[in-house]
Amino acid sequence: MSVIASPGTTAAALAAKAATTTIPIVFGVGDDPVKLGLVSSLARPGGNLTGINFFSTETVAKRLGLLHELVPKAVRIAVLLNPANAPQTEAVLRDIPPAARAMGLQIQVLNASTSREIDTAFATIARDWADALFIAPDSLFTSRRIQLATLAARERMPTSCSNRVMAEAGLLMSYGTDTADMWRQVGVYTGQILKGANPVDLPVVQLTKFELVINVQIARTIGLDVPNSVQLLADEVIE
Repeated sequence: MSVIASPGTTAAALAAKAATTTIPIVFGVGDDPVKLGLVSSLARPGGNLTGINFFSTETVAKRLGLLHELVPKAVRIAVLLNPANAPQTEAVLRDIPPAARAMGLQIQVLNASTSREIDTAFATIARDWADALFIAPDSLFTSRRIQLATLAARERMPTSCSNRVMAEAGLLMSYGTDTADMWRQVGVYTGQILKGANPVDLPVVQLTKFELVINVQIARTIGLDVPNSVQLLADEVIE
C-alpha cells in the first residue's frame, strides 16, 4: 500500500487531497482540519485522509498577548506573513486585528515569500520604527529562522514566533505546540497505514501541550528586561 505524508503545511495537505481520493493521506496542519474540508469529523475522518492538528493558527491571539506582556511598551507591531501560504495568511489576518484592538496595539502587515523579500520587510520595519515583530506560523519562516534571527538582532527587534526551534535559533520568544511531536505522530500514522490500517479508522490527533520558550540571552542582547511574571510562565528559558 502507498501513502502520502504531508506534515507541516495546509497547502500541501489540500493539494494532496485534490490529487487523489484513493491513496491514503496523513497530514499535519495548523488549522481546524474539519473547517479546511480535509475530514468530515475528528473522530471519524471519512475518506482517505487523517492526521494531526497542531493548532498554529488558533494560538495567534494568545501569542500576541504574550508578546505584549513581554514588551509592554511596544505599541506598533509588525506582522510578517507569507502570502504564498493563503490558508495560514487568511487565518492570521482573521484573528490578529481584533486581538490587537483589544490590547490597544497598532498592526502593520508585511509580506514575504522569499529570502530577499524577508530582507525587504526588515528594511521597512527599520524605516517605520516598529516596536516588535510578530512572525506568522509558516514553514518558510521556520526554514529561514537564522536569517530572521540575524536581522532581528541587527535591528534590536523583539520577536514572537510559533515554534521552539525558532527561539533556539535566536528569536526572542515562541509559543505553540511541539512541531517535532507533530512530525513523529505523522510518522506513526504513516507506519500504521503501511501496515494495513485504514485512515477512516484513525481519528485526527490534536496536540494539546503548548509551550512558551523565551530566549533570555537574546533579550539581553537587544537590551530587553524580561518581566519576572513572564519568565514564570515560560516552559523553558534559554540562557
